[in-house]
Amino acid sequence: MSVADQYQAFKQLGLKLDMSRGKPAPEQLDLSNALTEALHSYTAADGTDARNYGGTIGLPEARALFGQLLDVPAAQVVVDSSSSLSLMHDVIVYSLLNGVPGHAPWVQNPVTFLCPVPGYDRHFAICEARGIKMINIPMTAEGPDMDLVEKLVAEDASIKGMWIVPKYSNPGGVVYSDKVVQRLAAMKTAAPDFRLMWDDAYRFHHLGEKKLAVANILEACAQAGNPDRAIVFASSSKVSWAGSGVAALAASPANIAWWTKHAGLRSIGPDKINQLRHVRFLQDLPTVEALMEKHRQLLKPKFDAVLEQFQAHLGDVPGVSWTVPDGGYFIDLITPDGAAKRTVALAKEAGITLTPAGAAFPYGVDPKDRHIRIAPSFPSLEEINKAAQGIALSLRVALSA
Repeated sequence: MSVADQYQAFKQLGLKLDMSRGKPAPEQLDLSNALTEALHSYTAADGTDARNYGGTIGLPEARALFGQLLDVPAAQVVVDSSSSLSLMHDVIVYSLLNGVPGHAPWVQNPVTFLCPVPGYDRHFAICEARGIKMINIPMTAEGPDMDLVEKLVAEDASIKGMWIVPKYSNPGGVVYSDKVVQRLAAMKTAAPDFRLMWDDAYRFHHLGEKKLAVANILEACAQAGNPDRAIVFASSSKVSWAGSGVAALAASPANIAWWTKHAGLRSIGPDKINQLRHVRFLQDLPTVEALMEKHRQLLKPKFDAVLEQFQAHLGDVPGVSWTVPDGGYFIDLITPDGAAKRTVALAKEAGITLTPAGAAFPYGVDPKDRHIRIAPSFPSLEEINKAAQGIALSLRVALSA
């Protein structure tokens, strides 16, 4: 049977799968159902009534928990909101309107951000919506092309920041090497108010048994004489419940004071009830690691299924490759030039909704139309097996046209 005939037969299965986002499966969310029973009282450790106003920077025990998880002092942690993305957005907006500590508002002059690609589409969406110019930075196996990064930041004062997903990057699964972290911390920048937006989204999201680690960026920046350079973001969104987790920001004392000043204008205090139940459920680093091992056991067979189907159906196709991540939520399927959009469209016709081709690049434009983000987490194992086969057939049909 020809590839075209196989594709037509696949369409007759009538699949309706949405793989456009890296959503946890219901079985993963069920792992945290005890959250509903964790709130045996409303009183925090310091006597705070979590039902009331106040606590702009978060409950002390919530800050202590994220300090332990991120390996930073609790005094350098803010716990606020249910989404780290909202904290990233606010840091950008506060920087634009007010400037970072000791510097003028960014909005007074053109602002540029460096964007390692392929990368996280929602990072790029924030920049685009706020009028921030973006420059693509190619990724290597150890992180962004640091020779290019160092050259650009040294010569262009409009470059105020850089997006970073340091571990199991979205979607390539890259883990930043210690050398890259050190270079990011120490590099000379034309803009004295340059910031690293350090999105540590997948810190505990391992797929392999080996727990890979990334160097502590706040310590590296402090040692390099740039203590205010990095702002670290994290959340429990793919640890507990995706839609009602707890988010945190970690930074230098000066940046924490800056955040507290400006965030105090938009809120009289975060949802401390949610913080309290998460602290009581997650408890400490060993408890979080044990919970994430249960996530790993659910996720790894799905990733393995995608990789097996790709190998079976695409292993002999010239110019096609894919990442084999050690953690995170995505596989990056790389096609020959000009085939990604057509593949995504054919997959849609076959009942499989993928992230739009180009989404992993600023402005939604993949210059070579090559990258397709695969999110195996949400469908069942049976569904993901079929979906991977359908994606592979769609790519083969796209290449045969």
